[in-house]
Amino acid sequence: MYLQTDTQTMEDLRLFSKADTQGIYDIYNQSFTRGGQAIMETMFRQPLSDREAIMKRINIITAFVKTKSGFPFDGATLDSVEKYISFDDQLESGAKITQGEKEVQNGIAAVVGLFHTLRQYLASPELVKVTELSAERLAAAALLSDPAFTPIFNEQPGSRISFAAVTAYDVLIRVKEKRKVLQLLQFIYHIDVYVSVAQVAAKHQMVFPTVHPKGTGILKVAGVYHPLLKNAVANTLNMDPARNLVFLTGANMAGKSTFLRSFSIAVYIAHMGFPIAASAMEFSVMDGVYTTINLPDNLGIGASHFYAEVLRVKKIGQELSEGKSLFVLFDELFRGTNVKDALEGTLAVCTAFTNRHDSKFIISSHIIEAADELRKKESAAFYYLPTIMNGPAPTYTYTLQEGVTNDKHGMIIINNEGILDILKQGNKGGKRLKQL
Repeated sequence: MYLQTDTQTMEDLRLFSKADTQGIYDIYNQSFTRGGQAIMETMFRQPLSDREAIMKRINIITAFVKTKSGFPFDGATLDSVEKYISFDDQLESGAKITQGEKEVQNGIAAVVGLFHTLRQYLASPELVKVTELSAERLAAAALLSDPAFTPIFNEQPGSRISFAAVTAYDVLIRVKEKRKVLQLLQFIYHIDVYVSVAQVAAKHQMVFPTVHPKGTGILKVAGVYHPLLKNAVANTLNMDPARNLVFLTGANMAGKSTFLRSFSIAVYIAHMGFPIAASAMEFSVMDGVYTTINLPDNLGIGASHFYAEVLRVKKIGQELSEGKSLFVLFDELFRGTNVKDALEGTLAVCTAFTNRHDSKFIISSHIIEAADELRKKESAAFYYLPTIMNGPAPTYTYTLQEGVTNDKHGMIIINNEGILDILKQGNKGGKRLKQL
């Protein structure tokens, strides 16, 4: 069972790199093989929504953290094996393209070396101790024990293979038993993922979350921070079964979007069974995670930003109406309309959310008037990110506090930058605008 999410959420959380911007995937992806990288990307695109599956993955990676295991296979050898076994004769411009004799010989030699290393690894104490992988380990051992592969084990790694043997092995590996070899490769690629994530967890001192059954309404994250930021400020937010909606306020530049991303990334990655950038976390498994941070206008259907927001809320409503438990985040809900409509819309949507105790909602807003009405709801909690004024200059702690703030300093920043002087005097005596 996979967690429901969408492209908007993946882009909001910047899971994958874009242009010169690093993605969350890049932190965890220290895989040694292309096959491992592909599996890890699939895990990022398909988080889990089954408690047992999440716990199994956590326990596997935790075991590799404890043993400090390294990846026992040579990445170049594995790439050679995959290239060799996956090569299919093909036609290009009417001509048949085949692997050369040397390529076939090198591919078979790589398979021989890989099989010997794999057999030793399957019997190694460090892998045997990973009890959650026992079924997969025994299945791989059974595949290697197939009598069809006996001739391969009669060959010694690095030894010269006769031309006649090369021809026979080529048929065996790439035709008769290709499916089994591919299954063994998949096992190795998963080991690659587990080992690399374990090493990342140890290097960055990440923690594994405690996983509660679906429907228990627990979401507690202590010391969460953005894994891509240097000297990131950590924050703590607990949402127990009785408090399912957080109303977040704070001035622009106070750090709301960064906190929202940090918290949401932790929720998302936790459902993958991966370690997270925090000091501790407990969560109840959910059916879906949906965030709305950078929602673009939908020009394809002629939709304004506000209408795109409405459609987004509608999508969430439809999912909730089906009885699904969701983690939902809106950064500055209804920013695409006037203040009056934004107030009415924010209040109506937040009120509806407070009645859905099986889900968790975080709404950031500049419409602080909505807080007065929402205070009547016992399931609503209020937090803000403060601004401290040092004379005319605002400074930020980026530290979450309980309550509501009406901090606004847009005009202060405009005045500090001398924009009005520039407009009035044609930049005579005004400050030069900073390059963004």
